[in-house]
Amino acid sequence: MLLINHGDMPWDQLTEDEQKEVAADYEAVSRTPGVTPGEWLEEPALATTVRVEGGRTLTTDGPFVEMKESLGGYLFYEADDLDAAIALAARIPAARLGGAVEVRPLK
Repeated sequence: MLLINHGDMPWDQLTEDEQKEVAADYEAVSRTPGVTPGEWLEEPALATTVRVEGGRTLTTDGPFVEMKESLGGYLFYEADDLDAAIALAARIPAARLGGAVEVRPLK
């Protein structure tokens, strides 16, 4: 699984041409054989964090922790090996725009 973490560069700071390039890059990654695209997530401020303590369900608006990088989306990739997954992760625009892509094996 590739977890796409957005950095602190907001989309609206990119020029229109840069936005088109980023969108085309994400589309190309999605069409890569072995990739099952996931879904984009809303911003962390819209999250609700759920915990159960002493049998009571507790909710908190927003993410639990402040972090520079927030999960923005994900995809699944049936890779031959870790090197192939890393190569694909390097093609994801968030990795070059101040974010990161976490490659995590599934059980």
